[in-house]
Amino acid sequence: MNTRREFIEESAGAMAGIAFVGCGLADAASAQAQTRRREVVVNGRRVKTVDVHAHCSVPEAMALMNLKVAPETLLMSKASDRIRAMDGQGIDVAALSINPYWYKADRDVARQLIRVQNEKLAEACAANPDRFVAFASVALQHPDLAAEQLEEGVKKYGLRGAGVGGSVNGEELADPKFYPFWAKAEQLGVLVFMHPQAAGAPADLQNRLKGSGGLGNVIGNPLETTIALSHLIFEGTLDQFPGLKICAAHGGGYLPSYAGRSDAGCVTFPDWCTKPLKKKPTEYLRQLYFDSLVFTPEALRHLVAETGSSQIVMGTDYPFPWTKTSVDHILGTPGLTDDERMAMLGATAAKLLGIKP
Repeated sequence: MNTRREFIEESAGAMAGIAFVGCGLADAASAQAQTRRREVVVNGRRVKTVDVHAHCSVPEAMALMNLKVAPETLLMSKASDRIRAMDGQGIDVAALSINPYWYKADRDVARQLIRVQNEKLAEACAANPDRFVAFASVALQHPDLAAEQLEEGVKKYGLRGAGVGGSVNGEELADPKFYPFWAKAEQLGVLVFMHPQAAGAPADLQNRLKGSGGLGNVIGNPLETTIALSHLIFEGTLDQFPGLKICAAHGGGYLPSYAGRSDAGCVTFPDWCTKPLKKKPTEYLRQLYFDSLVFTPEALRHLVAETGSSQIVMGTDYPFPWTKTSVDHILGTPGLTDDERMAMLGATAAKLLGIKP
């Protein structure tokens, strides 16, 4: 197996194969010449901003499952396209992740697919090291293999953690079968970014989410995250692995919005809570991390109140056009201190992802 140094040396400049990357540094220089880079300043201090929620795709990997990249906005032929958008929004560093589509792949296909995908992610980061870091992909349907892939991704390819779905083929991430993966993530001390599956809601709700409004996404995605986090709490997974660093997309779904009911349930109906916990359910929110994609100042203020500002990192969901104002969302939310704004804009994520100040 090549070392991380050997891999980076071999792959520098080898950019064909990841959807948004073209000619690397030359494209980046051209992009910056065309778009003035917004520098974010808080009370006179320049802030390095970090987006933890940025998507991309690797066509070669998807082809192994006879799939094509969709939507086409993920197919960005030049690094300059993405860097230009980042510059305009005031994003200094994007942490790239790929939503899992491979959880039904058999072991051999999963091994090959993840290797291709993680190599291409590492090449993208090597070509623009000041602008991109990435989360490793892992085949969670094979937990022991996923643990190996995470370690290889971090130690060989220089990836900064793992991207996972909110469930695996209908199985909860709190299931003990996934303990090998959680144990490895805790051992390595890296961040696990949890993003819901495309059809995130439980299967028995899918029919109810059909129709106008895109409810499968609008409601289904945050609902899956809510369920996943709740199981990790109530099944004792976070007690079993107290050093885990998990970041939930979309502000953690609905859990922080109504977290008090989780505490009240065990008090009102103690028989419901069959696993003894080391603390109140709501207290686990302060050892999880959440992205800031909650749309309104009041929603962000409430998220801070429930989880603590130290647990919130900035997310854009790029290239999906949910927002182009993630920086201003944090800057404009009333009641935050300068230190809280700087932490949420990038300082906390930089620490979690090993990004230099």
